[in-house]
Order: sequence, then C-alpha cells, then structure tokens
Amino acid sequence: MRAMLFERPDEPLREVDLPIPQAGQNQLLIRVRACAVCRTDLHVVDGELPQAKRPLVPGHEIIGTVTETGAGADRFRVGDRVGVPWLGSTCGQCAYCQSGQENLCDQARFTGYTLDGGYAEYTVADQRFCFRIPEGYSDTEAAPLLCAGLIGYRSLIKSGSGKRIGIYGFGAAAHIVTQVARYQQREIYAFARPGDEAAKKFATHLGAVWAGASTESPPVNLDAAIIFAPAGELVPQALRAVRKGGTVVCAGIHMTDIPSFPYAILWHERTVCSVANLTRKDGEEFMALAPRVPVRTEVQTFPLRQAGDALVRLRRGNIQGAAVLVP
Repeated sequence: MRAMLFERPDEPLREVDLPIPQAGQNQLLIRVRACAVCRTDLHVVDGELPQAKRPLVPGHEIIGTVTETGAGADRFRVGDRVGVPWLGSTCGQCAYCQSGQENLCDQARFTGYTLDGGYAEYTVADQRFCFRIPEGYSDTEAAPLLCAGLIGYRSLIKSGSGKRIGIYGFGAAAHIVTQVARYQQREIYAFARPGDEAAKKFATHLGAVWAGASTESPPVNLDAAIIFAPAGELVPQALRAVRKGGTVVCAGIHMTDIPSFPYAILWHERTVCSVANLTRKDGEEFMALAPRVPVRTEVQTFPLRQAGDALVRLRRGNIQGAAVLVP
C-alpha cells in the first residue's frame, strides 16, 4: 500500500510502499477514504512532540471502510464506514480509566503518534475506539469531525456555560466549534493573526459577532476564551479579555512557553485550564450532535502524495477550514 512516512523532523515525509497491515485482536482493517490534516501532525513532524513512534505513518482524523475484522472484533461489519480518532487505546484499568478520565490514561496510545495512522491507503484500529459516522457527510466532510470537531467540542464544554466565547486561532477546530456555539445560542468573538483578513472574514461568515486581531481587545468582557493557536503569549491576552470568574481554555497538545504575567489578571477567580485528548463519551456525544446543528465542514482536499504540501500550507495559515488527504 502507498503511505507517507515520517522518519526525522528535519526531513520531509517520504512516499513509500508498505505491506497492508493485518487486523489483530479487537482490530479492524480499514481502507482509508479520507484523512484530515491536523495541527498536531505539524507538531509531530516538527519534532515538538518527542514521544512519536519512528518511522511513523501520521494522521488521526480518519474516515474509512472496514475491509476485515480481527478476532473478537464484532462491533462493526465488513463494509461499514467508521471514523478513527486520536485516542487509539487505553489500559481500561487505571484510576483515570475507571473515573471517566480515560483521556488521561498513562498507558494511552494515540493514532498517528504512537500508532500508525491514516496518511496511507490502509490502517488498523481498535474497534472499541472507533466511531460510527453520521449519514449525510461525505468522507472528506466527515474527516475533520474526528479531531477538529471532537477537541473543539471538549474545549467548549470546558469553557463552561457562558454566552460570550472568544476563540483565538481561527482554523479547523474553530470553524466547527463556532457552529456548535451558535446552535447553543452563544456569541463568538474571533481572534486571528494580525493582518489575516481572510480568517476574520471566514469567522464572520460563520456567524461570529465580532472578529479582530489577536492583539486586540474585544468590545465586551468575555465569559470564556478558547485558545487553539499554539502561542503561549495569547494566555495573558485572553485573561485580560475574560470577565471575573471567566475561564481560559488552552486547547492544543503543544504550546510555546507562557510568559510571566501579573497576578491581577488571574485574580477574581479567573481560571486557566488545558484540554488533553478526548474520551469516547465525547465522541459519541459529538457525533450525535453534529448532524443536529448541523455542522458543515469546509475542506480543501489534497492527494495523499501531497501531504507535505498540505502541512506547509497549514503551517503558513493558508488553509481555510480543514485540509483533507484523499488516498
């Protein structure tokens, strides 16, 4: 099968021919139909996430068709369409797994990071961590739901029930969570890179009530802010934008160092928290919610061999919505 292989941070992805993997215990062999490109993939290939398996097939927003089932795999049948997310497996036994926090399991394994992912024609995945995909979405439209959608949804939950939500970094996750927030009758205040007029226009097109540069202050005090951009300097900026008792959610897996800031902008019971991974409960809830909103994803497709080009465009901020690879 054709696959794009990550070997070293200072080398481009390499197109290779690999054997088709075999489905093991509780696993599905999946023909990949679409795999979205996530900022986390950038952090992996740039070496900012040093625990990555090498060599590695990246990609963790996978839509595909089951072509074979391994021993004990009975949740899905051959021919079913499934989604494969970032969370690939957990131990199921630790205190985190037993208390509804499987996203924090110390033994967790992750698709496209510690497990081979979807930048390939085939992949294998644990059936217990795969999702059924709502009808009405094409393969390419559904792919961004598997991480941009799920992490955005978990971040929105962590932000609380406030009405006015700021979003810093208007990319794939932001364009999905904005639609969910509007469905919940909330207001979105979008913050983009200074000078990125296209991102601001995209945000207002999706229903943001205000869009400005990340260096600007919003016209009102926010109830919460979600930071998708991997820029630590945005944390103090967001703290200054939220009201007393407000929450700042850091939604990325990697962020540059947060600079020191005066205690006064944290005081009055403001909170800073992070989002780590996702749970299967998040996935089931979001996959039920998405068609009710209905969430519509905007995608730009690339052939598998152009995975490196898609990553470069994502790094430069030249993707509106989500990039999706089609093998």
